[in-house]
Amino acid sequence: MKNLLIDTDPGIDDAVALLFAMGCGKLDIKAITTVSGNNSAARCSVNARKILELCGARHIPVACGQHTPLMRPFPHNSFSHGSDGMGETGLAEPILEEDQRFAPDLLIDMVDRHEGDISILGIGPLTNLALAVTKDPDLPRKVSELVILGGAYGFDTAWSARATGENPVSEWNFFFDPEAAKIVFEAGFKLTAIGLDITAQSTMILAEADRQRLRQAQTPAAQFLLDRVAFLESRSFGAYGALIDSLAVAALIDPDVITTEALRVNIETKGEFTLGQTVVERRQRNPRSDWPLIRAASGVDIPRFFKLLIDSLC
Repeated sequence: MKNLLIDTDPGIDDAVALLFAMGCGKLDIKAITTVSGNNSAARCSVNARKILELCGARHIPVACGQHTPLMRPFPHNSFSHGSDGMGETGLAEPILEEDQRFAPDLLIDMVDRHEGDISILGIGPLTNLALAVTKDPDLPRKVSELVILGGAYGFDTAWSARATGENPVSEWNFFFDPEAAKIVFEAGFKLTAIGLDITAQSTMILAEADRQRLRQAQTPAAQFLLDRVAFLESRSFGAYGALIDSLAVAALIDPDVITTEALRVNIETKGEFTLGQTVVERRQRNPRSDWPLIRAASGVDIPRFFKLLIDSLC
């Protein structure tokens, strides 16, 4: 079992990812922290606790984090996750109480408790993680790995038609708080990033056979995914929109789900039309050697990913 902290902003795809992580049987989730992104951090905390109650995992603490980006107002999000922030689930308000610690403090506490034997999954904007590493610069040394969902790294051009920030070259998590992403990238984590160029590929399709298996399972988690896909498709969005963050969970469970490439990457924090863009250094002559070196997902074994996800939810 891999000890894990999840920093998230549920959100449709985040909620599915939480169900996946809790149902796979290979991750020991020590805490969940919420950050503003798809919804406010407070709404995300409520939604995370709803998901925990849905699958009977009331022992996992949930702490609320930063409500705004580090240096910017809350940006406009043109995509609606519905009135409840998770695609009209109809789930009751949670009974589970929120942990009263500030999310970055809970992250630091849990990392210290499991130093050297804990992973972090970041599937929302990186504001909480940036605040945690600013308070404790040694945090990256204590963490086994950091897997994030964010950015795009140029391995597939199809993502540009599905860019999720408010400009043509950005992804929502990094566009929401580019300064936080830059801090986290420069902090020294053993960092694997999964970008929109991988998660939004046209081949990321929930086939009818997969849907039929989910229907037959009759589990709350399987039905949750089917309902979220129906919500997206009713609004002319692809089913992949419910699956984006689950790929980061799959990479933690089975690293062979993705292939990766070492890249030097920086985050644009000033561009008028490029805010939040992940800029990759690929020059053969005079490349920037001072930029953060990370591993970015360059490919995905889609059948392997779907088997892991559907086995877990069913």
